[in-house]
Amino acid sequence: MSKKHVAVLMGGWSAERPVSLSSGAACATALEDEGYQVSRVDVDRGLSAVLSDLRPDVAFNALHGPYGEDGTVQGVLEFLQIPYTHSGVLASALAMDKEKAKSIVRKVGVAVAEAKVMHRLEAAEKHAMKPPYVVKPVAEGSSFGVLIVDEGRSTPPQELYSSDWPYGDIVMVERYIAGRELTCAVMGDVALGVTEIMPCGDTFYDFDAKYAEGGSKHQCPAEILPNIYQKIQTMALNAHKAIGCRGVSRSDFRFDDRVNGLNELIWLEVNTQPGMTPTSLVPELAEYAGHSFGELLGWMVEDASCNR
Repeated sequence: MSKKHVAVLMGGWSAERPVSLSSGAACATALEDEGYQVSRVDVDRGLSAVLSDLRPDVAFNALHGPYGEDGTVQGVLEFLQIPYTHSGVLASALAMDKEKAKSIVRKVGVAVAEAKVMHRLEAAEKHAMKPPYVVKPVAEGSSFGVLIVDEGRSTPPQELYSSDWPYGDIVMVERYIAGRELTCAVMGDVALGVTEIMPCGDTFYDFDAKYAEGGSKHQCPAEILPNIYQKIQTMALNAHKAIGCRGVSRSDFRFDDRVNGLNELIWLEVNTQPGMTPTSLVPELAEYAGHSFGELLGWMVEDASCNR
């Protein structure tokens, strides 16, 4: 019996378009290697007509950022009744909004950092909290627009005043958590392993650290105490379930185990559309759990559905 016809949705028009094109190309090739019939779809506002003509069995969502990750394209797929991968309309919208996501996971015992949501001009006028803190767009990914305000800085980031600021007017001001950058993927209802992300140089885990060659190193599994490792897995799974995620997600954490540090473990956010090249974090964690890249993608295709 021939395998399903899969439309791999990639590109789009968010700031994360280049990342999505990379994810989509890798996924399309791997799915073809697994025997699926694949159509590559560079998504634009005519997506509904394109999919109506293609009539795929499954839409593999390799989009990142607004419109692809926030419930918008998921709504189109529900309307067309095309089964799709990853999270559904509501979970995607909730996870993309950092304030709403934090509010939900806090109620199931997941530790989050203190934060305030405000207009960017208000955040630029005076410190919203005592430095150090982080300013981030409330609904962007890939660390776009993230600004770190160091301890002792006299003024907030003046970039927030810019007339061509492209990341929306609402930002989150969040207490800066020092320490290690850790991440954990969830596949279905199983928490996979934990990876430590170590940006090269003095930068934080920004866009270049994520995607530029040599921008960061991954330690998989993370070399942390077993109880912390297990706690991260539990928190990632609890966040995945509380928000209503489906398929694959990835939660990011900070762990302050410095000498004289606070020893706190803080959940930052959940990614419902994590990067999906063979060297991305989720495929690395899946491989550590015994799933090849092709097997992971095949599982996602077979898991696809509407009403997610």
